[in-house]
Amino acid sequence: MKNKIILPLLAVGAAIFTGCGTNAHYVETGGRESVVSVGKINSQDFIQAAGAATSDLLASGVLDRVKNPPAVLAMSRIVNNTGQQIDIDLLTKKIRVGLLQSGKAVTTTTFGLGGQAEDPLAKGIQQQEEFMNDQKTTRLPDFTLSGKIIENAVSAGNTRQSTFSFQLSLTDRQGLAVWEGEKEITKQGSKATVGF
Repeated sequence: MKNKIILPLLAVGAAIFTGCGTNAHYVETGGRESVVSVGKINSQDFIQAAGAATSDLLASGVLDRVKNPPAVLAMSRIVNNTGQQIDIDLLTKKIRVGLLQSGKAVTTTTFGLGGQAEDPLAKGIQQQEEFMNDQKTTRLPDFTLSGKIIENAVSAGNTRQSTFSFQLSLTDRQGLAVWEGEKEITKQGSKATVGF
């Protein structure tokens, strides 16, 4: 009698346990199966914005105008004017990788806002090299990249819409903006949806 009761209970317990599992699987980052949130910046938004900025900047030809190619780029401040906390490197690192792979620009990691180097060890090595050679070898950046990310959210009835504007400026040593780029991404829905 005990076995007749225990076996069905085990079967029900196994069914409940396997039925509650998730169907987790890999998807292509930024691909059609990626989760889209109307009120948040998603990975595919950063991919689109960085790709558009990199392509537009390279097509402008401004990086080809430096005397000693490749152009040296320093990252300046990119202001987050959205209602969410985001890591700006999700945008800037993708732009930097694209520019470096193009061969048109390199990014310095020894310059930073407020004198803070992105890579303190590289800055220390650079300073040691200059001290040992008794000369200044640091090449100043040809350009700085700055910008802003702006969010504009509206709703009508059950429909919500968010537009994220990625605005970037490339400034030369004279303080002149020599390139401006903007990519707007608008998403609409009543709840989180899958795909573009």
